[in-house]
Amino acid sequence: QVQLVESGGGLVQPGGSLRLSCAASGSISSINAMGWYRQAPGEQRELVAKFTRGGITNYADSVKGRFTISRDNAKNTVYLQMNSLKPEDTAVYYCNLQRGLWSYWGQGTQVTVSS
Repeated sequence: QVQLVESGGGLVQPGGSLRLSCAASGSISSINAMGWYRQAPGEQRELVAKFTRGGITNYADSVKGRFTISRDNAKNTVYLQMNSLKPEDTAVYYCNLQRGLWSYWGQGTQVTVSS
């Protein structure tokens, strides 16, 4: 089993910054990918940013240049630094870990960008 615990969401004004954290525990060897997705009300869940095997990073076009994904392997933690936030970034952000045929999700953390 894999457990993912997210933190760092909140309310921020447009142009502001937030950093999300996702700490993984449990059976986390042989990870295929780990990263962040988001889901806005009435929308489908979408990829924000992730690491794939070999350390390759993928970003959604909408966040390139504003968001940065990083990780601390010693702490089994992935971070999402979000800068220049826009109202359209408002969503529930979910941490995701893919191992083998399994995909694990965190509980989600709300990010609201509003003045």
